[in-house]
Order: sequence, then C-alpha cells, then structure tokens
Amino acid sequence: MKSAVVQFPASNCDRDAQVALEQMTGRKVPLVWHQDSQLPDVDLVVLPGGFSYGDYLRCGAMASQSRIMQAVKAHADRGGAVLGICNGFQVLCESGLLPGALMRNADLHFVCRPVGLEVNETQSAFTRKYSNGQRVVFPVAHGEGNYFADEETLNRLEG
Repeated sequence: MKSAVVQFPASNCDRDAQVALEQMTGRKVPLVWHQDSQLPDVDLVVLPGGFSYGDYLRCGAMASQSRIMQAVKAHADRGGAVLGICNGFQVLCESGLLPGALMRNADLHFVCRPVGLEVNETQSAFTRKYSNGQRVVFPVAHGEGNYFADEETLNRLEG
C-alpha cells in the first residue's frame, strides 16, 4: 500500500506515522506539506496527531482549511483511504470528511490513557487483520475527544 503523511504546522506525530508506515509497508512514505495542492499517487493518506496550527480556534478547524485538504477530499471521493489519528481525526470532522463533531471532554479534563476496544467489523482496510470480537488496546490523549453525531448519522455509520 502506497501512503503519504500530511504535515501541518505544530503537528507532532507526522514523523512517527511516516516511520510506522515505512516499517509496515517496506516503502518510502512521503511527507506532504499542508500548503501543497496535490498528493502523490497513494492509496492511503494519513493526517497525524499533534496540535495543528496550535489548535488556537477549535481543534483541527484551521488545518481543515489548508490547501492540501482539497486534494485529500478528492482522494476520498475517488475511494482512497484516509486515516485521521488524534488531531487528524479532528481535522477530518472539521473539514466535513467525517460527519459529526468533536467536543470538549465531558469533565473538561485532558484524557491520556489506554482504552480497550472490541473489533466488531473486519471488512475494512483498517480492521481486516483483526478477528471479529478481538479485544485491542489503543492509547488515547485528547481534550476534545467527545464525538457527537445525531442518531440518524450514528445509525448510518454503524450500518
């Protein structure tokens, strides 16, 4: 799988994502600057974590307006895979590529801990190497990780 990682000002996990993808795929993974207007020919675009543009507005709001996001949207519209990690997920919500919104955590505290999840779907590119019902643990670290979507949107996503 050919991949690229988008770099925003103040993102801090772009190099980590690049190294992980290179180790996983055995291919060079280019870093794409947020002001570029085109993506290389890739199957997967990764928006990494960090604090894009310092997150001075809403997390991901300023990055969602970056020039490269038009190319990311076009990539997704063609059926290309897009993965938003941490702040990257916030950018995807702010850009409209993902429905719903991320709001401040319920207790307004920053959360940093491992979270256990159960795999319930194994047909996507991101879950196909897991087993249905498998328990996995992922680290989370966020102040705005309270995902909200209306019932109709949640039903569509789960479907």
